Amino acid sequence: MRMNVPPEPAEAGLRPLSARSVVLSLLLGAHPAELPVKDLVRLVEPFGVGGSTLRAALSRMVSAGDLRRTDAVYRLSDRLLARQLRQDEALRPATRAWEGDWEMVVITATGRGPAERAELRTRLTALRLAELREGVWLRPANLARGLPDLLHSVARTYTARPDEPGQDLVARLWPLDAWSATARSLLAGTAAARHPADRLTAYAAAVRHLLTDPVLPPALLPADWPGEALRTAYAGYQRELAASVGPGERAA
Repeated sequence: MRMNVPPEPAEAGLRPLSARSVVLSLLLGAHPAELPVKDLVRLVEPFGVGGSTLRAALSRMVSAGDLRRTDAVYRLSDRLLARQLRQDEALRPATRAWEGDWEMVVITATGRGPAERAELRTRLTALRLAELREGVWLRPANLARGLPDLLHSVARTYTARPDEPGQDLVARLWPLDAWSATARSLLAGTAAARHPADRLTAYAAAVRHLLTDPVLPPALLPADWPGEALRTAYAGYQRELAASVGPGERAA
């Protein structure tokens, strides 16, 4: 049986900042996801990114398809807008009351190559499903979302009521203690960070970790689950970033 294993606290994603990562973090937190170059120059300065470094990074990002440019305004590409949507959903996952049902996805397609299998696993994990055994994925049916149509060509979907107690099944599918430990480490790191670059690095790691939150029903979570606290902390930082660009400047 495989489990959705998050990084250990020491590996929680405190990656060094590059000009590209600073720009992406700023744009992923902006709604709409676009900024004039003059605002980008001002916003990246506290992170130790100079104007010439920024412009070189922007040019490379446009060439790589990360950004689109219209006049002096840079926008996220469609691919990264999809990433922003996933990030926003991680911050505010839509849930519904849980009545004991589970979603089950059984892979029926055969003859797929390693790359196709890996891509399907990535998609299923992003849907917050976990693999009970090879080809059988499930989760509590508490998310207010449907499953994408593309799954119907490779899998059958079911509603199930497992005989195994929900808490026991959840413990087999997700390493909740490890996820919680990493989340608490990230909360401490975001609270302690003072320099803009350190704060951005810490909160970027926080949002990556939130993408792996199984978003389980409260009845199946430990009493001290830190998921909501991490979401609240990141939401506050996101508001700070949004406020750093005034409406008048944004429209200019």
